[in-house]
Amino acid sequence: MAIYRCGRCGSINRVADERVRDRPRCGRCKAQLDTAGAPQPVDGAALAQAIASSPVPILVDCWATWCGPCRTVAPIVDALGRNHAGKMLVLKLDTDADPAEAGRRRIQGVPTFLLFHRGRELDRRTGVASRADLERWIASHTGQPPARASHP
Repeated sequence: MAIYRCGRCGSINRVADERVRDRPRCGRCKAQLDTAGAPQPVDGAALAQAIASSPVPILVDCWATWCGPCRTVAPIVDALGRNHAGKMLVLKLDTDADPAEAGRRRIQGVPTFLLFHRGRELDRRTGVASRADLERWIASHTGQPPARASHP
């Protein structure tokens, strides 16, 4: 069973593994689900909804448009999302667009990565990290083995 978040309404959808390639639709709003696993932008309300309802781990990339290191790590975050598609949600919180949420989450520098599972924050780390380091960090907290690299 794979888990996908609807980019339109934010609903969490369960999709049978054999149905992932059939272009599944959201059970609530009927929008087509992005099963590729690309990171999805969220605001504070959408983030809270995902944290409360996701049965799979969530990696949140807290970033800002002016942040050079954030742009450096963006392709790594994209690859993590795509390689963990259906097994982990990857979300992006623009700290400039939602400074109140950044404050609530105690984000003091960007990029900051937050890792959630079963409604609670497991860990956080700030600064650029290699893909291998992020994979190990995720695995150490979730028990999920590092994903095989199918995207650079």
